[in-house]
Amino acid sequence: MQRVFSVIVVVLLALMMVTTEAGKNKKERGKSPKGTSDCTEWRYGNCVPNNGDCGVGVREGTCNDQTKKLKCKVPCNWKKEFGADCKYKFGSWGECDTTTGTKNRSGTLKKVLYNAECQTTIKVSKPCPPKTKTKAKGKKGKGKEN
Repeated sequence: MQRVFSVIVVVLLALMMVTTEAGKNKKERGKSPKGTSDCTEWRYGNCVPNNGDCGVGVREGTCNDQTKKLKCKVPCNWKKEFGADCKYKFGSWGECDTTTGTKNRSGTLKKVLYNAECQTTIKVSKPCPPKTKTKAKGKKGKGKEN
């Protein structure tokens, strides 16, 4: 009985050592390409979606004669005019301009990802809501009070 217990303990110890070594190898594999690079000034291109205009894609980085590809994601609600790598802080939407039928707002550059070329300020616009929609909302409110 004591021999069986001793054999089980030895087998468990050996199994733990093997799994620990396997875990170290996975970690080393992930770090080796990054750790061996002497480059400090990587230049990254835009994220290019694999399918369509948005979703998971690839971004290529270059430094001297080295290139690498990184996985990236283009949000499906991104504004194509200023890209997904330029982050802006926007003010409130302005009043509806009746001549153009649009509302405007401006944004100032908050964050630049992957050394992207971004404008310091941008203006965006969207269509004004239809007038019938605002009247319908007013009628709903009156109907609830009665």
